[in-house]
Amino acid sequence: MSTRKTKKTVIILVLVAFGMLGFGFALVPLYDVFCKVTGLNGKIQGPSGFSDDRIDLTRTITVQFVTNVHSSLPWKFYPEQDTIKVHPGEITRVVFYAQNNSPRSMTVQAIPSVSPGAAAKYMHKTECFCFTTETFKAHEKQEMPVLFHLDTELPKDINELTLSYTMYDASKTLASRNVVRGEGAHIV
Repeated sequence: MSTRKTKKTVIILVLVAFGMLGFGFALVPLYDVFCKVTGLNGKIQGPSGFSDDRIDLTRTITVQFVTNVHSSLPWKFYPEQDTIKVHPGEITRVVFYAQNNSPRSMTVQAIPSVSPGAAAKYMHKTECFCFTTETFKAHEKQEMPVLFHLDTELPKDINELTLSYTMYDASKTLASRNVVRGEGAHIV
């Protein structure tokens, strides 16, 4: 093979490698857009302002709260109440509690999910601990409120839904993001 063909092959391979790397980084935002558009995977659409002052008093929806903690996380994480009844359009405040049972500070992230998945686009949270990471000192306990409402357009066949959160250790994720950006990782 000639030197010219070898250089051309190397350039093509390098471009393909960079293209694959770029595609890998683009997958998460593309997946988020796909979930928002289709309403699949029970992903909630993030913070939303309350703009509908109508409350549908003819309907009562049962909302169940479920919490999970990653098996490697020495934490307690639970809702103040397991189930509530709400009317679509009604602003509701619920409280969750989390406690770091480890001997060190930790940064965690809660990932929400709604089921059935078709109900996810009708749940609007205006305040939630899941919007950001949370840092707890050793053995610290915190009250973490969620403020939400269900859209009055919630399909009539949905009378029950589950809002679940999975808590995981975000310290390593934050450290790797800081390293990628060239920042020093100062997470304890």
